[in-house]
This record gives sequence, C-alpha cells and structure tokens, in this order.
Amino acid sequence: MKFILMGFVATAGIMSSTIALLADTPVTPVEEEKIKEALESFGCTGGKIEKEDEDSTLPYEVDDAKCKSGEYDIKLDKNFNVIIILRD
Repeated sequence: MKFILMGFVATAGIMSSTIALLADTPVTPVEEEKIKEALESFGCTGGKIEKEDEDSTLPYEVDDAKCKSGEYDIKLDKNFNVIIILRD
C-alpha cells in the first residue's frame, strides 16, 4: 500500500510540474504588444501574461489584469481577441 501511494505522489508531482511548465511559456514581444492592445481596448492594463499550449483554443491568458471595475483574469484566442473575462 505504501509503495502504491508513493508512486501516485511521484506521478502527481511530475504531472503538475509539466503542466506548470506549459502554462508559463513566455510570449514573444510581438504577441505581448498585441495582447496589451487588446486589453487596453477593454480599459485594462498590467497582469501576468502567459501562453498556453499551442493547440489550445485560447492560447493566451492574462492573470490579475487591472481594469476599471477591479482585477480580472482574461483569456484571448489566437487572433488576440478577448474571449473570456473572469472576476479575480
């Protein structure tokens, strides 16, 4: 039982670190500029910009963007269109 539990914990650790690496892919300067322009059109600035997996339908995410009515997490599609805005 102890061996199975240790294997599960090790597997979970590897999976979570792999997922974290995918979520933290840096964006290029061109992508960053387009994302900032999209956010500004909604009256938002700042936040942590991340690039998800290339195959994702919403490859760009901004965590903790500062908007007029508070902080939001924002997801953009591959064409830099804002698709989802979630209250943080």
